[in-house]
Amino acid sequence: MCTGSLLGVNGYKTSREKTEDDEASIPVGFEEIVNMYPMDFEEWLWANGIKDMHIEYLRKCLVNETPVEESLYDRFRNLLNQYIIVGGMPEVVTTFLETRQVGKVLAVQRRIVDDYKSDMVKYAMPTDKSRIRECFESIPAQLSREYKKFVYTVVRLGGRGRDYAGSLQWIEDAGIIRRCYNTMITELPLDGNRIQSEFKVYMADIGLLVSMLEDGTQSSILEGNLFTYKGAIVENLVADILGKMGRKLYYYHKDGGVELDFLIRYKGYCTPVECKAVTGNAKSLRTVLNHPDKYHVANAIKLGDYNVGRNGQLLTLPLFMAFLLTEV
Repeated sequence: MCTGSLLGVNGYKTSREKTEDDEASIPVGFEEIVNMYPMDFEEWLWANGIKDMHIEYLRKCLVNETPVEESLYDRFRNLLNQYIIVGGMPEVVTTFLETRQVGKVLAVQRRIVDDYKSDMVKYAMPTDKSRIRECFESIPAQLSREYKKFVYTVVRLGGRGRDYAGSLQWIEDAGIIRRCYNTMITELPLDGNRIQSEFKVYMADIGLLVSMLEDGTQSSILEGNLFTYKGAIVENLVADILGKMGRKLYYYHKDGGVELDFLIRYKGYCTPVECKAVTGNAKSLRTVLNHPDKYHVANAIKLGDYNVGRNGQLLTLPLFMAFLLTEV
């Protein structure tokens, strides 16, 4: 039995470790590789003493489209805000549960981020090291833009995809980020309609993203303030939840027109998912739902700081229920 980073498992090795017999040395028939990922939101709920009966209650609220009882709503909302700043890295979760001190949590997270950077130096080819680090460190700036499509000129002035595409792939192979691809149309199959060259990049773990922001962000989030950072925290939260349930990530954007945060296959249909920090208008959702002949969308979901409800084709859900959108 052995453990290693995703880089090691995926074949990235230091120059000292590489040999011509690497492939032949694997004991075929005896090995079993198990990929381990940060804890998801449901596991976070378990760690905080939430029982299966309470999660089943949320499922019934989703199925029956009935509001969550107020006291439970407040409890789950508080746990969600804590999850945003803690995330699912096991050591970080343990530190929070044992101390309840945000400062200690942040110290562990920033050490993990530093460890990522050390791995970039350890495993990457010498010519790629600086570019990989530049891509990684640009993620908060990428998400701070109004339209969060990943742009190489944000990595470095004059940066080009041919120079940085491999570096970004390296970070993705390490399990640090997830890509969310734009689609040509709002129809299934989503992967068949994706635009390979247009994508957003989210941190695979929401807690690590927040740790990369300025000090004080954590306190604001615990107070329920998700207004800042142009919705990036809420978007990355939903990307964290959808990604950890095994969903590939997609969105829809047309210049000067409709923009939908996420598209998922839900109950056999292409379903837009909008996420809002607070109650607000969803102009793009209304446009899509009002033009079924053009967009071929029958229903949509809006996640935010409000209870379960339905207004025609639009189902509203609290953000803490996003992890229940498992049906495909």
